[in-house]
This record gives sequence, structure tokens and C-alpha cells, in this order.
Amino acid sequence: MKKLVLAAVLSLAGAGAALADPVEGIWKTQVDDGSYAHITMSTCGDSYCGVISRTFNASGEYKSANVGKKLVWDMKPQGNGSYKKGKIWQPSTDKIYSSKMSLKGNVLNVSGCVGPICKKQTWNRVE
Repeated sequence: MKKLVLAAVLSLAGAGAALADPVEGIWKTQVDDGSYAHITMSTCGDSYCGVISRTFNASGEYKSANVGKKLVWDMKPQGNGSYKKGKIWQPSTDKIYSSKMSLKGNVLNVSGCVGPICKKQTWNRVE
């Protein structure tokens, strides 16, 4: 009986990893105002969120006051690597953009607008 329960638990653990969304993981942003960051994307309810996990500038890694802050939130999966109706915060301007993301392999295209001003970046998977 113990072997059967252990097999079921291991089977479910493997299924959870197999069902993880491809956007989950760590992403490197493009340089913005001389710095870039690693963003750790994970689930938050029925959406995806991203937290600043590391920050870098021309001198290398440094401890920004923004480490640990949410950069992406409320990204809803739409299927086929598309995520919409989310928000992205740009630390260098302290603006929040209504955003969407598009995933193709290890490249995540993010874009967003604040009123008539729109911006976009290409992020690359770190791990």
C-alpha cells in the first residue's frame, strides 16, 4: 500500500512540473536607463506575476531598492503563448503600463501603453 501511495504522489508531482506554464521562470529585461533586471515569473491566482529578483548595471550586479518588488501582475494566459490584460511597472519612470506579453520559445515580447505612449521590450529566458 505504501508503494502505491508513493507512486501516486510521485506521479502527481511530475504532472505538476509538466503542467507548469512556459512563461514561468527567470527572464532578463532589456537595458533601461543604464540597468537591467532578472524577473522571476510565477503564478499569482489565475494570472502570472513577475518580481524583480536581481539587478545589474555596467559595473555588474548591484542591490537595487527595487529587488523584491512586483514588476508584472495580472497577466492572463490567452493560449498560444499570449498573455493580456496585465500591468507592467517601469521603475525608471515609475509609470504603470497596461500591458500584454507574447512568448515564443525563450523570447518574451512585452509591450504596454500609458495613454498614447506605448513601449515594448524583448526579454530573454535566463534559466
